[in-house]
Amino acid sequence: MQGQARRFCQLAAVLLALATLIGAVAAHELHGRLSPERYEVLQTAVHYQFFHSLGLLALGVLLDRLPLRMLRAAAWLLSAGVLLFCGSLYLMLGGAPRMLGVLTPIGGLALIAGWSIAALALGGATTAGGRPQ
Repeated sequence: MQGQARRFCQLAAVLLALATLIGAVAAHELHGRLSPERYEVLQTAVHYQFFHSLGLLALGVLLDRLPLRMLRAAAWLLSAGVLLFCGSLYLMLGGAPRMLGVLTPIGGLALIAGWSIAALALGGATTAGGRPQ
């Protein structure tokens, strides 16, 4: 597997392990300690981290076979989106200042942009010379 594709797959694996750990801690230790609203926020963060990390893993595998610049950009956006969206929710649940919440929609936009760019890349976008990007 090529360097950058391997790094995205490694990052995805770490993010998936962390999502599993956070989900387990939430289910066994935090369920009764958090208000229902805060627990729901935690569950949202864990679910988003799982789904988008699986997508990042898939993009890493695709990048190894289709080394397109747009797929690489999509993988970077997904990475940033998971860290900003989920990370900001985790930090605020842990007591960080609420102003950190400004990062949550930025992370969401990064996730949307990443998937949109991946769709464009996989839709056969080519350079002016007809070669894949």
